[in-house]
Amino acid sequence: MKFSHSIQFNAVPDWSSHYIAYSNLKKLIYQLEKSVHQSAGGDAEARPLILHDDPEAVFTRALDVELEKVSSFYVVKEKELIDEEQMLLLDVGAFDTESGGADDFRPPTRSSERARPARPRSESTRSRISTEDGLEDSDEEGDEETGLTTKRRRASFGRRRTAPTDITASTELTRSLRRYSVTYDDDYAEQAAAFSSGIMLKKRIIALYVQFCELKSFIQLNRTGFSKVLKKFDKIIDRRLRPKYMDAAVDTAYPFHPETSKALEGRISEMIKAYAFIITNGDVEAANRDLRSHLREHVVWERNTVWRDLIGLERRAEAASLGHTLLGLDVDPHKTRLQGDDELVLPKTEISTPLGRFTCPTWLISSTMINLILILSIFFGLLLAPILEKAEQQNCLALLVLVSLLWATEAIPLFVTSLTIPFLCVVLNVFRDKEKPHLRLGSKDATAAVFAAMWTPVIMLLLGGFTLAAALSKCNIDKRIATFVLSKAGTRPRTVLIANMAVAAVASMLISNVAAPVLCFGIIEPMLRNLPAGSNMSKAVIIGIALASNIGGMLSPIASPQNVVAIGIMEPAPTWGQWFFIVIPVGVISLFLIWILLLVTFRPGRGTTIVPIRPVRDPFTGLQWFVSIVTVSTIGLWCASHQLESIFGDMGVIAIIPIVLFFGVGILTKEDFNNFPWTIIILAAGGLSLGKAVNSSGLLHTVTEAITEEVRDFSLYGVLVVFSCLILVIATFISHTVAALIILPLVYDVGKGLDEPHPNLLVMAGVLMCSAAMALPTSGFPNMTAIMKEDPTGQRYLQVKHFISRGVPSSLMTLVVVITVGYGAMRISGM
Repeated sequence: MKFSHSIQFNAVPDWSSHYIAYSNLKKLIYQLEKSVHQSAGGDAEARPLILHDDPEAVFTRALDVELEKVSSFYVVKEKELIDEEQMLLLDVGAFDTESGGADDFRPPTRSSERARPARPRSESTRSRISTEDGLEDSDEEGDEETGLTTKRRRASFGRRRTAPTDITASTELTRSLRRYSVTYDDDYAEQAAAFSSGIMLKKRIIALYVQFCELKSFIQLNRTGFSKVLKKFDKIIDRRLRPKYMDAAVDTAYPFHPETSKALEGRISEMIKAYAFIITNGDVEAANRDLRSHLREHVVWERNTVWRDLIGLERRAEAASLGHTLLGLDVDPHKTRLQGDDELVLPKTEISTPLGRFTCPTWLISSTMINLILILSIFFGLLLAPILEKAEQQNCLALLVLVSLLWATEAIPLFVTSLTIPFLCVVLNVFRDKEKPHLRLGSKDATAAVFAAMWTPVIMLLLGGFTLAAALSKCNIDKRIATFVLSKAGTRPRTVLIANMAVAAVASMLISNVAAPVLCFGIIEPMLRNLPAGSNMSKAVIIGIALASNIGGMLSPIASPQNVVAIGIMEPAPTWGQWFFIVIPVGVISLFLIWILLLVTFRPGRGTTIVPIRPVRDPFTGLQWFVSIVTVSTIGLWCASHQLESIFGDMGVIAIIPIVLFFGVGILTKEDFNNFPWTIIILAAGGLSLGKAVNSSGLLHTVTEAITEEVRDFSLYGVLVVFSCLILVIATFISHTVAALIILPLVYDVGKGLDEPHPNLLVMAGVLMCSAAMALPTSGFPNMTAIMKEDPTGQRYLQVKHFISRGVPSSLMTLVVVITVGYGAMRISGM
């Protein structure tokens, strides 16, 4: 949550105009940033008026205005509340004088009730109040009267005890209870004056206590606001104004002086004592509990994890009509039903037939529904057509085709398709016993087998990667590292471009290529703000980050979901050292070639002024050191997983360490856990179960034999080139993870059946080509994130033509690097 939202949620509504204008000050900072970077050139008449003033002086004047506004309101409000407090304490003393002599203080009853026998004192203190319609229990009045029927202590309440009751008290009551709407029966009020005054005193104490606490929150929020906006100014304008202004102006202002806060705490304590005296018979702890129950919950500001930001981007993708529902309703925020709008109606279409004209819902004849009908028709046709001899293989073939087509067309969401896999595996009885004669498993045994395949160490490895990414982003470590590197890049466009691409690739390696673009686009926002509209530099750096994130998806086993799928297929799984030995040369060369391509096609250096990225100057905290040590240790254990196999067994077990540590000590919360991209996890789990089904049914063995027969005359390198090209084409049009789930198990078995078996080599090349597929805006999440990036006017920086003209050559260049440099590295590493 942004701090501007925190102010909105926690501010007292009636005081909203008196808080620091945090958003306006941020806008001023951005204006000053532009004026600073436009001072070197351009038309003098087009420059901002504040250009000729020192930015620090301009911002200081704006801060002085805000500080004066906050201080003036606080002084006036504090005096008002102190006057109300004095009058309240006078009335408390007078109330004690009036009721102190009585053994018991009870509300008088109406004449209609006087004949009734009095209830024993031990009964509930909740009163029975007569209405025009008879008697009823009143929970609200009972709560107000709680504690008023107990015996009063004869001791005086402070030095104000002897003060006379004044008619001004009723006036002050009206003023102090502006937020409460209470209606009293005049006749009854006259008869129950003493009892009513006790209820009124309770309400007045509560109201004054709440307002004093709100005043305390007013101080805290405004001081935090000044500190944060000064920090932003120092970061963007590259100054050191915060310590100077906070010490000289903010901390010396009356509202933020320590003695002011101490006095306010004292007045809050007075209200607690008064409540204890009137209501809880001197029990201060009970009074404090009761009064705190009337306070609003403070909305805590905390830093988002990268996965929470990702959820916001997914919602924007849906709003941009990248996702459609089956019923034909686009998820469009402008079409969201608001208060007063008529109920949303499904669109309808009129169809002309020989029998007449018919009206039907549009979704019935939409392309999505037609695709779905065709896919289901193919599925049932394959179930019935006698293509294979064994029924379980025939059923599994129909299942494989159904799932592949649903994934490719996205007729229903990808993760929903994954959830249908275990259901169909059990219903169609595609699983066989491992032991000969490989009898088909019953539904109960098949259920255990398919769900065991869905939750494997591979899924734990994926969760471990998500946890590291969440902790690094929540503690701001990833951004600190990235801004430090980018701050060294200077202001030359070509250097800035390659630096951003390198940061995106390394970030993808550490926190996955799903999360890295979210981080990198946030870092370059100040630079994009200060580039002219339509600048080629903006286009180059955005598409450069997207393409580099795709390349970064190769660089570590946890960099992308398809890598985790490949590790689950390869036997034995490669070590992290082997993986780095292969992918680092491939990644570096590919990044360099893509950088050259972007420089040649965009020419970003012409007339471009770059705003330098400022590093974070705050010292590294103990929490950040802890997260960094755990992250590095986890990656180190993953690298040595083969040597430690006798201890940990698998990398998925090692992934439990950061999950337990970060969630156990509270660095990450349950909400952070809920914000993990569970759709990706379900997609991967469904793919694993599909692979298990295809293998168990014998279909994989049958298909592999047929393909092996066709490629028997091919060399290992020829098979590598054929499969690399095939996977590149398929992964361009469907999800990278889906392509890996469908094709890599087949590639592995084909590799085992060759005269020169190298199954791991073919799978490794195949998974690298999944990441290399980046020709379209829909080819991978980094591309989808880039195409949605908009400038301040709401226009997209990139068009589809930009991806096709740069993405296709980038994919082909990466293909060449993989089948040359990558092939050599794989052979040297022993694959």
